[in-house]
Amino acid sequence: MHGNIIKRALKPVLEERLNHYPVVALLGARQVGKSTLARQVAEELKDQQNICYLDLERTSDLNKLSDPEAYFIENSDKLICLDEIQRLPEIFPLIRSLVDAKGGNRQFLILGSASRELIRQSSESLAGRVSYLELTPFTFLEIPEYEQKHYWKKHWLRGGYPRSWLATSDGRSYQWREDYIRSFLERDIPQLGFNIPANTLGRFWRMLAHVSGQTLNSSKLADSMGVSAHEIRKYVDLLEQTFVLRALLPYEGNVKKRLIKSPKIYIRDTGILHALLEIENRDQLFSNPIYGASFEAYVIENILVSIQSQNGPQWRSYFFRTSNGAEIDLVLEKGQQRIAIEIKSSTAPKVSRGFWNAIEDINSTANYVIAPVESAYPLAKNVQVVSLGGFIAEYLR
Repeated sequence: MHGNIIKRALKPVLEERLNHYPVVALLGARQVGKSTLARQVAEELKDQQNICYLDLERTSDLNKLSDPEAYFIENSDKLICLDEIQRLPEIFPLIRSLVDAKGGNRQFLILGSASRELIRQSSESLAGRVSYLELTPFTFLEIPEYEQKHYWKKHWLRGGYPRSWLATSDGRSYQWREDYIRSFLERDIPQLGFNIPANTLGRFWRMLAHVSGQTLNSSKLADSMGVSAHEIRKYVDLLEQTFVLRALLPYEGNVKKRLIKSPKIYIRDTGILHALLEIENRDQLFSNPIYGASFEAYVIENILVSIQSQNGPQWRSYFFRTSNGAEIDLVLEKGQQRIAIEIKSSTAPKVSRGFWNAIEDINSTANYVIAPVESAYPLAKNVQVVSLGGFIAEYLR
């Protein structure tokens, strides 16, 4: 079942990229299934090309690269897969040289648990030779269709990391996420070369969980942490570039009003969000003040991951808020299209005057309220109430 959960939609995309680029980089948080996906693709390609797979966290595999040029030349007829490439960022200039010398596509598949900005040198060394793909925890639409109606709340509670979702109980799922958070802080961050004490970054991460869905107030967080606002922004960048935090930028457009300039912050996976807040089961979630903000984070992450996987021109995503209270949770823009989305956790959603003012301010072409409803219905002449799955399936595909 674990293999069936892993990013079925991304597999053909990865195969297609390998056929058109000499290097493909598959990036994403730990434990989202990058290695599983790479092995699945290798199995599909074995009739055309063998694969040489090295996990750079294993000493035995790392030792094979004591002379990396010799090793790569010896295996130049294979697709070379390097897992946890952030452990060896200095290897990119060599990869570039070998790729240019050999020519052709499908030479290297590199997997990493950090963004390309953190995997130093890759963007510069492999410019024009590499295609980047992000693998995320699996989304609502990747739950088998027959389970979506009944199990989306379980997915919201546990999040999309495969082992969290597949755990035999909420308690075991929660324990896995607690262990994941501890490992991330104590092992993964130091391996990336950051000397931030685990307790410090952990405290900051939990503080962000409490203000998930709010605009970033660096000064207030700095006062609470006893550090500078500059240090706070550094922490935010680090969590964002290790795929556990999303910073949603404010929409500006041509609106001639005083706008909020700070980004809104979301813990990307709601299972991790709930573990940071010590929410173990559904009853605790439903009675927690974070309930509405958690649902907002869940909806936004699922929508944004969905639009990132589309071909062609990409939707740009923002939130909108003016100083006088006009607000939209999510604005999607592409060409002349502008979609305004308000997110409500109630099964009988109502919107405020600020929403009506905001859709007039941005001159949106379509307006939706996403809520946990069974079926879509009009709220007003130009506003439709829809479920998350209904919105993604009907309006973004």
